[in-house]
Amino acid sequence: MTRKTALVICPGRGVYNASELGYLKQYHADKLELISGFDAQRSELKQEPISALDSAARFSVSKYTRGDNASGLIYACSYADFAAIDRGAYDIIGVTGNSMGWYTALACSGALTANNGFRVVNTMGSIMQSNSEGGQVLYPFVNEDWTPIPGKKGELENLTSEIEGLYISIYLGGMIVFAGTENALTKLEKKLPPQGRFPMRLMNHAGFHSALQRENSLRGKADLPTSLFSQPNTRLIDGRGHHWIPGTVKLDELWDYTFGHQVTESYDFTNAIVSSVKELAPEILIILGPGTTLGGATAQALISCGWDGLASKSDFTTRQKKAPILAAMGMETQRKAVI
Repeated sequence: MTRKTALVICPGRGVYNASELGYLKQYHADKLELISGFDAQRSELKQEPISALDSAARFSVSKYTRGDNASGLIYACSYADFAAIDRGAYDIIGVTGNSMGWYTALACSGALTANNGFRVVNTMGSIMQSNSEGGQVLYPFVNEDWTPIPGKKGELENLTSEIEGLYISIYLGGMIVFAGTENALTKLEKKLPPQGRFPMRLMNHAGFHSALQRENSLRGKADLPTSLFSQPNTRLIDGRGHHWIPGTVKLDELWDYTFGHQVTESYDFTNAIVSSVKELAPEILIILGPGTTLGGATAQALISCGWDGLASKSDFTTRQKKAPILAAMGMETQRKAVI
C-alpha cells in the first residue's frame, strides 16, 4: 500500500474543554507507560497528575484553563495522538503547531524526547501561570465564507500603533489574536464592532507572543538548557514559517528561538501552514487532538494561499466531502481514518 504524505499540526492552549474530559482515558488507555512518565514529573513538583486531571468526574473552567494544568494535559493528549497515527498508511514529512503546539511539535519531530517535551511544556505553562501579565482577544478579518473582508486585516493591524500596550500575538488563519495589557485590551474591545461572538476574550490566557513575556522568556532559558535538545528526525516548521531540516539544525539556535522569539514575538500560524504546504505539498494535513477548534483556522490558512484551488469555506467543505485533505483527530469520524 502506498503511504500518503502527511503534515502533522499540533494544537495550542484552549483545546481541552468540558467535551474533552476523559480524552486520554478514552483513546490512550494503552499508553500507560508514556502517561506515567508525565505523571511522575508532575508528582515531583507537587502538581496533580495528568491522568488524574483527565479522569476527574467533572470539568472546572478555572482549574483546567490554568497554564500549569492546561499545557501538560494538552501536550499529553497531542503526543499520544501522534504516537497513534498509522505509520503504515501515512508518511509524516513535516510537523508544525500553533503557539504552545510548537513545544509538542519539537517532541513529535524528535528534537525533544517525549519526557523532555513534557518537561518543557509543563515548565513554560507553570512560568506563564505564575507571571500571567496581560491577556488575549480574538477577532476575525474574514466573512462567513472565510474570504477576506477588504481592508479589514490592515485595519486591525493598525490598532497596535493606536493603542499602547497592544500587540499582534498570533495570525490564526482568518483571525488575529491580540495580546495586551488589561488597559489595552479594554480599549481594543471598545473599538471592535461586535461580530457574532467576537471580540472574544480568551479565558486564563496571558499576553502570549508579545513583549509582555520577556521576563518569562528569560526564566524559560534559565530553567531549560540546550542539552534537552537533539537533532530532529522530521522537518519542523516554526511560527515564522521557517523550516528546521534534520541534519542541519544548530541546536543552540533552535533553543534560542524556542524560548526567545517564539515567546516574545508574534506567532504566525498562518504562515507556518502556508510555508509547509508550499514547500512539502502534503497529501493530507493531520491535526492532533484534543479538540476540534484548530480545523477552521487551518482551512482558512489554506484558503489564504489558494492551496489546491481553495478560495472559500464552501470550497473547503465540498472538497472535504469529496476527497478530504484535512483530518482532525479530535473528531471521531476523522480520527478513525488516521489511527
